Amino acid sequence: MNNSITITKATVEDLKTISTIAYKTWPITYGEILSETQLSYMLEAFYSDAALLKNMENGHEFILAYEDGIALGFASFEHQYQNKPSTKIHKIYMLPESQGKGVGKLLIDTIEKMTLDKGCNSLLLNVNRFNKAIGFYQKMGFQIIQEIDIEIGLGYLMEDYVMEKKLS
Repeated sequence: MNNSITITKATVEDLKTISTIAYKTWPITYGEILSETQLSYMLEAFYSDAALLKNMENGHEFILAYEDGIALGFASFEHQYQNKPSTKIHKIYMLPESQGKGVGKLLIDTIEKMTLDKGCNSLLLNVNRFNKAIGFYQKMGFQIIQEIDIEIGLGYLMEDYVMEKKLS
């Protein structure tokens, strides 16, 4: 792993950076899975400044990974998810050119440490059932525990697996 990568807590001032990473990453991640119309709808629904600000106001913490002053990726998560001793990773994306540098592992490791510090004993996340990242999550110790479909409006569905990593 590259030791020059640092993780910082994101603030409202970082919303544009988070949005920019999502807009660069999503077409590559989901371009073969979702229609262009659904992709645009979801990006606007999830990554507008207003949507990200609402996430922060609702208790989602955001962290950013930087290397040499350049943001490579981000994650958002919520401790005590649904009043249980779990942390839910809501979002985690790395710029395509930064994949393979250990950024995703560093983000998850950081969240895992914070999770244990908060007294939680598992990490949860949802991943699209056709997303290549499933293998990465399994390598990181996550297991598929459920298959769900989530309606998100305009007749669109998120077809996800729920994955969990037990922490000790």
